[in-house]
Amino acid sequence: QVHVLESGGGSVQAGGSLRLSCVVSGATGTDPCMAWFRQASGKKREGVAALVTLDGRTNYADSVKGRFTISQDNAKSTFYLQMNSLTPEDSAMYYCGTTGGRCGGFPSLVRATYGYWGQGTQVNVSS
Repeated sequence: QVHVLESGGGSVQAGGSLRLSCVVSGATGTDPCMAWFRQASGKKREGVAALVTLDGRTNYADSVKGRFTISQDNAKSTFYLQMNSLTPEDSAMYYCGTTGGRCGGFPSLVRATYGYWGQGTQVNVSS
């Protein structure tokens, strides 16, 4: 069984920064893909950033390009989302997802790609 745990959310003023963390443990396979999604109240869950752990390739939603950075630690068990220049539109529950095992090699922002999810961490950005 794969366990996913997010942390690092909170409240920040517009223009501020937050770093989210995601710890993956359990029966994980090798070289999974990881992604951060978010879901604002009344909206669908949307992909924000994705990472191929094998080679470090990344993919970002247009709305966060240049502001958010997805990364991993050397052990490839903890993943981060550095969020800078936050705006109120970034307010949402942020979820970490993993394929659990080797992925297709492309850092997908499609929700169905990821089979394991955490409970989410809330981010609130005030103007």
